[in-house]
Amino acid sequence: MAPKKKPAKTDQPGFEESLEQLQTIVQQLEDGSLGLEEALLQYEQGTSLLRRCYQILQTAEQKIELLTGMDAEGNPECEPFDGSATLQQREQTAGRRKQSGGKEPAAEKNKPSLFGEADD
Repeated sequence: MAPKKKPAKTDQPGFEESLEQLQTIVQQLEDGSLGLEEALLQYEQGTSLLRRCYQILQTAEQKIELLTGMDAEGNPECEPFDGSATLQQREQTAGRRKQSGGKEPAAEKNKPSLFGEADD
């Protein structure tokens, strides 16, 4: 019999639970109803929860793969997700859209209107 896999650590809260606790702490701090010592404790706990949320998001991001196409047999071809490359790609495609977008209104300018006359 194969050994069973050990379950993941459950002593730390998941993303949703951490985010919910963080939102509660922020609300308490914004209300100003806590004393100084309690506010400092809540602040420390909040920064810890925020760090945990970022770690969970980073781990999830590393698991994401981009579908780059299909091979001859119809199987998906994937590559690891690279968040920094995505930002650069967005900037490049945004520049292309701006360049090509300027040509369309000029072509539309001489297009006849409903009444058969060209628009100026």
